[in-house]
Amino acid sequence: MNISENVIKIIQELPPGVRLLAATKSRTVEEILEAINAGVDLIGENYVQEALQKYEKIGNKVEWHFIGHLQKNKVKKALQIFDVIETVDNVELAKEIDKRAKNMEKIAFVMIEINSAREPQKAGVMPEYALDLADEIYSLEHLRLMGVMTMGPVVDEPEEIRPYFRNTKEIFDELRYIYGDEQIKYLSMGMTNTWRVAVEEGTNIVRIGTGIFGPRKY
Repeated sequence: MNISENVIKIIQELPPGVRLLAATKSRTVEEILEAINAGVDLIGENYVQEALQKYEKIGNKVEWHFIGHLQKNKVKKALQIFDVIETVDNVELAKEIDKRAKNMEKIAFVMIEINSAREPQKAGVMPEYALDLADEIYSLEHLRLMGVMTMGPVVDEPEEIRPYFRNTKEIFDELRYIYGDEQIKYLSMGMTNTWRVAVEEGTNIVRIGTGIFGPRKY
C-alpha cells in the first residue's frame, strides 16, 4: 500500500476522538504532503532544525507537535513553529520554555513525557514524579499543560507494553482530576506496532511513522 492508502486505513480503524499523529522524522516534504492530502492534520517532528526546513514548505495547514528530546538552546526556534511540545520532562526545560514564551508574548502548550518503563537511557520523568512536575509547570505563567505522552519500552509483542500504557493512563486521569479535563486534553502513546493496545488503554493520540510511510531509508 502507498502512503495515502495507509493513512486512510488507519483513520478508518481509529475510534472517534483518537487523533493520528504522523511521525515524520527523516521523511520528505513530498511524502508528508501526500499524508496530509489523505487526511493527516497533525504531524510530529523530533528535530527542530529539520522541522524548520519542512515548515517553510508546509506551513500551518497542519498542527505541529514536537516529539523529540528538546535541547534548551533550541527552545526559542521550537516555539516559532510547534503548537505543542510533548516532551517536557524536567523543571529546567519547563522554565526555559516559559521564559522564551514570555519574551515572545505567547503561551506555550506542553505535555509531560513519562518514562513509563523507568529505562535509564531514555528521556521522560519517572512516573512517581509526574505530578510534582505538573505542579511546577502549572505555576509557570506562560505554560499550559495539555497532557502526557510516553514511549514505553521496545517490545517483541504489542501486548507486553500494556502495563506501561495503563500506568500512564492512570497518571493522565489523575491530572484530569486535579486540573480538569478542559485543560488536560491529550494522552499520546502508541506507535506503529503498539497503537492498537494504546487505543484499548485510552489514548487519544497515536504516533505512527513506519505504518504510514514504510521503513525509513537511512
